[in-house]
Amino acid sequence: MTQTKILTDRKAPFCQGCGHGIIVKSISKALIGVNYTEKDVVIVSDIGCSGLVDPLFNTHSIHGLHGRAPALGVGVSLGLDNPDKKVVVIIGDGGVTIGLQHVLEAARRNIDLTLVVMNNLLYGMTGGQISGLSTQKFKEQRHFDVDVPPFDIVKLAHASGAAFSARATSIKTYDEVLREAFTTKGFSIVELSSLCTSYAFKKLGDLMEVVEEADTYHNDRVPVRAASRKTISLLDELEPITTSFDAKINRRIGVVMAGSAGGGVQSAAKFLASSGMRSGFFATMKGEYPVTVGTGFSIAEVILSKDPVNYTGLENPEVFIIVSMDGWHKVQSRLPENTLLLVDSSLDIERSEGVIYGNFEKVAGRRGAALCALAYWMKDSKTMDLEALKQAVSNHKRAGILLKAIEAADNVEIESV
Repeated sequence: MTQTKILTDRKAPFCQGCGHGIIVKSISKALIGVNYTEKDVVIVSDIGCSGLVDPLFNTHSIHGLHGRAPALGVGVSLGLDNPDKKVVVIIGDGGVTIGLQHVLEAARRNIDLTLVVMNNLLYGMTGGQISGLSTQKFKEQRHFDVDVPPFDIVKLAHASGAAFSARATSIKTYDEVLREAFTTKGFSIVELSSLCTSYAFKKLGDLMEVVEEADTYHNDRVPVRAASRKTISLLDELEPITTSFDAKINRRIGVVMAGSAGGGVQSAAKFLASSGMRSGFFATMKGEYPVTVGTGFSIAEVILSKDPVNYTGLENPEVFIIVSMDGWHKVQSRLPENTLLLVDSSLDIERSEGVIYGNFEKVAGRRGAALCALAYWMKDSKTMDLEALKQAVSNHKRAGILLKAIEAADNVEIESV
């Protein structure tokens, strides 16, 4: 029988004396103590010092946004809908303050998960600022917000309907309280006091003088389960892509396309991936752009491979297609040696030997430059039949314009260096 090992062998990334390391070990011991294995557990972490726990667990794990980990945990729990699995959300007092409504909503609906709050009374990763769970005694010592009472997250969760709510201040009780939380059906929350040696106290005894007293509450409720229903898959509405062309190469190839928002970079990358599938490749495509979406850079990465692609990271792309200065500024620091570069000749950058400078934008326009450069590369490298690319764009609402951009590759002039 394989021995259960919830934690990895990695060294904890916390400051010396930080109480978070103790809590991590208590979570592991409690999970094992109630017979969960690493494959039975999903850890959902937040931002901040508490969010450093991800690599410490052998379990499934998800890293969320600040304060949003409880909402992610709700989604995981309802999606699993399996009482034999355990969703554990780990968050700090700062994250709870930011995502308070997510916590209360999970408690109100009594979602089957456990929320572990590592309360070190402050925002430890950003300099020790006061949080919504900083106790009155602690704030009095800091002479900050003394007239503003803190949230009592344990009482709030209980009042909202949590099946089990508890605050533990003594390290000796952590395992016992966590075991009860992990075996509770429904929403359970455990607030654990954690020592911050960097911005709060050096000694555990000093922390104990300012924390709230331990409390435990119960609500006898049935946990909410996801309603099972049959739906039609969105994939059923899509026309399957079939292989109708022969690939000209058998090796794996990675392509990065870099331009500006609205320049057709994402569309060109999707057409490349589609062309690859029509040519017998496995293909992945992912995009990157700023939150403003309509302005700034637009980057897309495509992997084509004869073997299944199990990892979509692209560390050493074979080809870069760059059609704007926004794109150039974003990718110039990651250009590996011996990579093929296709760059629009209008870009104001220092010329280098071995780089293909073409007037892609001039012959195909701003929105067609990326697709034109892609078509030129496909023709020049003989990677795939250009007809595969034409077929990929044929059903698009702008098919006529896209085909013109592809055909404009015949008129591209290459600048010599």
